[in-house]
Amino acid sequence: MGHLLMVESWVGSMSRLLPRAIREGGHEFTFLTRDLHHYLRAAPEGTAHPLLAARNVVTADTNDVQALLPYVERLHSALRFDGVITSCDYYLPTAARIAAHLGLPGPAERAVAAACRKDATRRALADAGLPGPRFALCPDWAAAAEAARDLGYPLVLKPVDLCAGMYVRKVADESELAGAYRALADFPVNARGQRREAVVLLEELLEGPEVSVETVSFAGTTHVVGITDKSVSGAPAFIETGHMFPAGLPEESARAAADTALRALDALGLDGLVAHTEIKFTTDGPRVVEVNPRPAGNRITELVRHVTGIDLTAACVDVALGRAPDLTVHDTGLRSAAIGFLVPDAPGTLEGIDGADGLDDAPGVLETHLARPGTTVKASGSNNDYLGHVMAADPDGPGARDHVERLLAGLCPRMVQP
Repeated sequence: MGHLLMVESWVGSMSRLLPRAIREGGHEFTFLTRDLHHYLRAAPEGTAHPLLAARNVVTADTNDVQALLPYVERLHSALRFDGVITSCDYYLPTAARIAAHLGLPGPAERAVAAACRKDATRRALADAGLPGPRFALCPDWAAAAEAARDLGYPLVLKPVDLCAGMYVRKVADESELAGAYRALADFPVNARGQRREAVVLLEELLEGPEVSVETVSFAGTTHVVGITDKSVSGAPAFIETGHMFPAGLPEESARAAADTALRALDALGLDGLVAHTEIKFTTDGPRVVEVNPRPAGNRITELVRHVTGIDLTAACVDVALGRAPDLTVHDTGLRSAAIGFLVPDAPGTLEGIDGADGLDDAPGVLETHLARPGTTVKASGSNNDYLGHVMAADPDGPGARDHVERLLAGLCPRMVQP
């Protein structure tokens, strides 16, 4: 049995999947957080949050790494940890640093920090010779406007240190660039109380279908578990509206995507982790969008598990403990699994969702989750604003996505406008 130190967590599905994987693996964890109520507020009324299954819940300022290290060292002397883990992007470098400080297994801190900074990732990939978009790091508005004129529109404006597609925007001219720049500047502190870098990243727009490569790296070897496809809408934002595993790709395209992901992981020096590398197929070949040094979100790990039997969340636990993960493929009886998200198109208060009756019992449905009446809804600008999801499978072939899209088409949110 291993004892993991979990440093913060996402509040979405991974805050449930990771404790489950730890428990099912016969392990336990201590949960370290600066604000336990951040998670308890997300638990359905009348239920205990899975993070409360921790052996210990400890409160400390996880944003002050210099003060945190000696504190965690004292915890380690009393509780004896075997590994350090987190699912939250904002604390991945912190977890890596703690693991190194305590002499525990884990990826290199510098590699994780570079993967968590979009500008550092771009530089590392370029230095390694991976073709990618032209880009510019801009410390202020004047630099952004000048760089945009040099790069040429259309462009993508990105924060260097946010996730879930927050404030990533396509801009077609200087007026749109100014609007996107101002919106980002008005968000100086992220949801975890961490002050953001004021710089922005501008990139040439990559056109083409997008996939993600799911990998597990351990002891210097990276295993490609599979490739997931992605649908995106909500322009000028980039909102993920659905995924299917495995992606319906020709063998040559799948091999090119996998090779590109492996080169990117190698360029960043990432090992000892589960990763989710996003890639676009452009007319010039596959190009890396970003490298995420943690398991995929949006329940992609569950799509993989339903089709292959491989539990990427459990693999994340294993490698954090320095153990070889079980990546054996099992015949689950399913050939594809997909998830589709119900994306709001206007703000208001949710009155109800027509067409939801009987959805759980529809053929092929694996799971559903829909927002409750009374939920306050924002017009969607990122992957944080869904009204719910539907997951379904196809036992015979690559039909899961079409099935999910038909089910979603039958749902109609009723909104009360503000």
